[in-house]
Amino acid sequence: MTLTVYYSSVSGSTKMKKEQERIFSILDSKNIYYIRVDISQSSDDKDKMRKLASDKTALPPQICNGDSYCGDYAAFDTAVENGQLTTFLQA
Repeated sequence: MTLTVYYSSVSGSTKMKKEQERIFSILDSKNIYYIRVDISQSSDDKDKMRKLASDKTALPPQICNGDSYCGDYAAFDTAVENGQLTTFLQA
């Protein structure tokens, strides 16, 4: 399966931008392969992200492994703090 991070390159939210960058930074530092999907480029990608998250109003960043939903930034942050990133990512 492929780890996917859904994000937005055009968010006006500083909080969202910082959350996205922290996810990218941590995954990069651990040499974890993932793809970035910019939902601002395609409404189909946004719809897919929301379907996987089972939330019609979900906002990025959202993390999935294949078609399995891992969680949002808060869940990612908790997993990192608890040393459970591998479990969270279903890797």
